[in-house]
Amino acid sequence: MRAIFILLVVLVAAGGGAAYYTTNYLSAEPSATFRTATVKKDTLLVTIGATGTAEPEDLINVGAQVAGRIESFGRDPYDAAKRVDYCTAVEEGTVLANIDPTMYKAQHDQAVAAVARAKADLVQLQAKCNQTEQEWKRARSLKPTQAIADTDYDLARANYLTAQANVEVGKAAIKQSEAELEIAKANLDYTVIKSPVRGVIIARRVNVGQTVVAALNAPSLFLLAKDLRRMQIWASVNEADIGRIHPGQPVRFTLATYPGETFEGKVVQIRLNAQSTQNVVTYTVVVSTDNPPTPEYPYGKLLPYMTTDVRFEVERQPDVLLVPNAALRWRPQPLQIVPEYQRKADRGQAAAASVPNATGPATSTTKSANEEHRRVWVKEGDLVRPVRVRVGKTDGSVTEVSGEGLKEGLEVVVGAGRSDVVNQDGGDTKNPFIPQIRGKSAPKAQK
Repeated sequence: MRAIFILLVVLVAAGGGAAYYTTNYLSAEPSATFRTATVKKDTLLVTIGATGTAEPEDLINVGAQVAGRIESFGRDPYDAAKRVDYCTAVEEGTVLANIDPTMYKAQHDQAVAAVARAKADLVQLQAKCNQTEQEWKRARSLKPTQAIADTDYDLARANYLTAQANVEVGKAAIKQSEAELEIAKANLDYTVIKSPVRGVIIARRVNVGQTVVAALNAPSLFLLAKDLRRMQIWASVNEADIGRIHPGQPVRFTLATYPGETFEGKVVQIRLNAQSTQNVVTYTVVVSTDNPPTPEYPYGKLLPYMTTDVRFEVERQPDVLLVPNAALRWRPQPLQIVPEYQRKADRGQAAAASVPNATGPATSTTKSANEEHRRVWVKEGDLVRPVRVRVGKTDGSVTEVSGEGLKEGLEVVVGAGRSDVVNQDGGDTKNPFIPQIRGKSAPKAQK
């Protein structure tokens, strides 16, 4: 009797355990919700990514060549009531600023007076030269008759030659004074700072009343962009990718301030002055692009120094089947696979595990090892079945695929909706807000 009782207890316990296991483990798997994506036929662009900065094609630093106090700013050429400032459009020759000219005007006046004095001195010297010339002529006429002493004859000759030399000195003094006048005039003109080009003021670096000192280097007062209708993108490209960049190459780039909008350009220059940061070598690639002004954006949408996400177009593959990379990464649990494919899937995953990078998508540069064979998973009822595909190139988000049973419009699995199944990256997905019981984890696939 006791043996029968113990047997009944064991049977009840075993039945309860089996029911618990079936409810919590086996019955959960078929109810998983799969997230799918559609296989599309489209053009695949193989690109190289980089980060760049928008730069004007021509930047001009307008400086001061003389020292002094900023007395005033010039007038806006399009609105006389305003002074030039940030974002002012200026023409060539527009007055940007005035430096106090008092000292330079005085120097100019001194130079003018020096020229006038030098010219007057020359007149005196020429008169003296004419006098000595006449004395030298009389001495020469008296010499044959011995009517003049030899000393007087020699003195007359020396005075004439000296007077001639003084005339030449006077002429040189005039040229020297005129040169000093030119310097003084130039310095006076430099007190008026003018725009050398037609453009837009990007930066104003001085204020009225500020003193600028032009000693060793000319201080920068204004920064002008010559033409914002054309812009350049300076992109930093890794040395591993620079070999596939060439002038004329099409480029697409985006800006954070205009989400969903793509801009186009082309490579115009690859600069040779590479930069190395923590053993990472990068080259600056210059991309040219149009930046037309509009009533809404008078300076164009692309403003100086904006950060851009640049994509260099390396290769274009038209009319190919594309799947998201997540579809190639996702792996189901064995209980989610149609039974007739379970053993094949186990063998395929074991073989893939022995190949380096077998679970990752093909790189954006070349096809992986003679177009690697991979799998995507297709729903069949509440389970999934594998479809063998040949992997081509990728742009980082979608990959080119081909194979039997693969066609446009096919739904492939990219992930599972339950928290206790494998996610699209091949790892266990757990909700961090659900308490975990020590010693118990999500149900594992049975072998």
